Amino acid sequence: MNTAPQSNAAISIRDLVKRYAPAGSGEGKLALKGVSFDVPEGGIFGLLGPNGAGKSTLINILAGLVRKTSGTAEIWGFDIDRDQRNAKRSIGIVPQEIVFDPFFTPFEVLENQAGLYGIAKHLRRSEELLRAVHLADKRDAYARTLSGGMKRRLLIAKALVHQPPVLVLDEPTAGVDVELRRQLWDLVTEMNREGVTIVLTTHYLEEAEELCDRIAIINHGELITNKPTRELVGMAREKILVLTVDRDITDMPNHPGVLKCEPIGERQLEITYDKDRSNAGEILSAVQAQGFAIVDVTTREADLEDVFVTLTSQARAAA
Repeated sequence: MNTAPQSNAAISIRDLVKRYAPAGSGEGKLALKGVSFDVPEGGIFGLLGPNGAGKSTLINILAGLVRKTSGTAEIWGFDIDRDQRNAKRSIGIVPQEIVFDPFFTPFEVLENQAGLYGIAKHLRRSEELLRAVHLADKRDAYARTLSGGMKRRLLIAKALVHQPPVLVLDEPTAGVDVELRRQLWDLVTEMNREGVTIVLTTHYLEEAEELCDRIAIINHGELITNKPTRELVGMAREKILVLTVDRDITDMPNHPGVLKCEPIGERQLEITYDKDRSNAGEILSAVQAQGFAIVDVTTREADLEDVFVTLTSQARAAA
């Protein structure tokens, strides 16, 4: 099952459309509008978008829980319609909701899931998976007694019982604290190093920026970008300077490269400038030309959040 896919794409989606049936009169909601992209084999792929963008619909189509209206989708080279059995065995889904029987132990949860996939008892990996997600010491505890972070890790183990080469994590760190989020990040990168292709949906943009090799953004059912993470972050042209000056601010410095300039304290300025049109030295010279002496300066590069807001805003404006 872990042999390489027929192409170098772990998931291949072409012209995927999903229209939900109308509740009354009308055409129904168009949740996906001809989405096409590939998830490269062996990487960590981020799938981002605002609430209602179509991410969950797309994941549910891959999981076999929602029937697409048109288009094609392949998982590890297997068409989800023509070769449904192999397609399903090639993917593990970790849902956002915590779903398993609270009266089973973690070991029983994994054994039951393996049974659903028809895995013979001598081939099951329940003990190994519990060790992998650091739950071996909770093997025989009732699942309902586990902490939120432990339940998340158990869901990941459950999705891995049939050894899928592709794992989809739908908001895996939603509602967990910073320490547990970091533990889950470590677990995701460890699984990826072992050869599992990861698809990650998240609302934590710093999480996507740190973990993902490539990111696609969906908005209103349409794919608005699909680029390597570094290239996406590089799309942001803005840079921010925070300056502390030697006296109270009365006049704002003037420079054609400045996009925004505002006081954030009696002697502090926050200046946003277009780094394609200017540089920090020119901005500092403009401030000094106004008669200010610069006491301190810090800078901030635009990050994925800035790009995300820009792209989704542009998509809304074009709609």
